[in-house]
Amino acid sequence: MRDARRAVEEQLVLPTGYTLSWSGQYEFMQRVSKKLQLVLPVTLGIIFLLLYMNFRSVGESLIVMLALPFSLVGGVWFLWLLGYNTSVAVWVGFIALAGVAAETGVVMLIYLDEAYERRRAAGQMNEASDVAIAVREGALERLRPKIMTVTAITAGLAPILWSSGTGADVMKRVAAPMVGGMVSATILTLAVIPSIYLLWRRWQLRAA
Repeated sequence: MRDARRAVEEQLVLPTGYTLSWSGQYEFMQRVSKKLQLVLPVTLGIIFLLLYMNFRSVGESLIVMLALPFSLVGGVWFLWLLGYNTSVAVWVGFIALAGVAAETGVVMLIYLDEAYERRRAAGQMNEASDVAIAVREGALERLRPKIMTVTAITAGLAPILWSSGTGADVMKRVAAPMVGGMVSATILTLAVIPSIYLLWRRWQLRAA
């Protein structure tokens, strides 16, 4: 569009009373971009609100929210590999991916909290190394459910990527961010969230 605008401005002189407007898919994408500027912050705000209602803790809610970008990395790379451009369908896929990543992050935090509180109730939470033991225990309990979740979602969406019927072009762009993002979301859930949780609990322990 920049090249086209430049070419028109350099080579076309409109007669008096004539106007020029750019339409088609470009005009549609401009309208969508304005809507996404509202939809995306509202979506993230709703996710944070639901997290806070679940945990009753700003710290744990922020752990999930701060880790969400890691889950989107896989979706971006997969779109690049497939050669897909950004579109409304792609953004819908990313919004869905953020919801799934937040959901699995919540489950991971529940396992971590249970392991932490169990060891603290037993009087085994006295130093930083005790926190690491609790985090390792909780994360390992989440390993099998997480692998099952990723396998189920990927297996369910994979046929969409192979489809070629009516509407397949749109559905592929919805599914692609989720399929690629589930790989990085797995790393997010099994490595990043426990790491952030470990640092947070150690900070709490030192403060106490």
